[in-house]
Amino acid sequence: MSNNSIFTGCATAIATPMNADGSINYEEFGRLIDYQIEHKIDALVICGTTGESATMTDEEHIGVIRYGIERVNKRVPVIAGAGSNDTAYAVELSKEAEKAGADALLHVTPYYNKASQRGLIKHFTAVADAVSIPIMLYNVPSRTGCNIAVDTYVELSKHPNIRAVKEASGNMSAVMGIAAKTDLDIYSGNDDEALCVMALGGKGLVSVTSNVAPEEKHNEISLYLEGKREEALMLARKLYALDKAMFMDVNPIPVKEALNIMGFNAGECRLPLCSMTEEMKAKLKAVMEELSLVGIV
Repeated sequence: MSNNSIFTGCATAIATPMNADGSINYEEFGRLIDYQIEHKIDALVICGTTGESATMTDEEHIGVIRYGIERVNKRVPVIAGAGSNDTAYAVELSKEAEKAGADALLHVTPYYNKASQRGLIKHFTAVADAVSIPIMLYNVPSRTGCNIAVDTYVELSKHPNIRAVKEASGNMSAVMGIAAKTDLDIYSGNDDEALCVMALGGKGLVSVTSNVAPEEKHNEISLYLEGKREEALMLARKLYALDKAMFMDVNPIPVKEALNIMGFNAGECRLPLCSMTEEMKAKLKAVMEELSLVGIV
């Protein structure tokens, strides 16, 4: 592990609890953060996709980041989601997150309007030039319609502030290319691919499943890092059904429902994301029952 790694192990892309009126439930958010840290999570990603940053106002986005950083109080690194498909806005958000005390930033590729590979280099460079904290690039073409090519990673890795990548493309050949051609730290962005990425030299996982099973996901990665690969694989197999259940509907719909099943008051997602069908909820609950996760908080 290079000394300037943002974190090693498992980070939770944490959900943002909402009140019945759709406002942010800060009290429950604080409770969720404490639960994560008490259960060995290695870092937290606040205001990522799972945190529903897409439907937050500017004020809410910065408010949630600020609150999260204060609540964490340096117990683990905090990575703030500050991505946007508007470069100027991504720069402003990044500056605000840095000012609030974020340890690092998560920057997704521009979505909807997309960008050429040249455009991606200009976009991420503009952000990296504006701050002095490390940046983790986030490649999730299934959601953004935009993929970062290996050669683009090579170019971006020359910037001292661009230090890591969260790869959720599912393309292990690309992950191998990043490992072979750059010194970027690589994190899996998909729970069920974490050990594959680790086998190619990954530093860890940014997890959705760890919202509901933080200690188990932490253990899966730490066992692998300790060289106990068989044990890590056994645990990954045990958690596979839960990893899949977290994506039986659009993220973060299942994870918020799972948190409610655990006993947290996570509320529902903001529209256009709506709650799962009763049939799906029953399936999710059955998977959670297998792992004794129902009503445990």
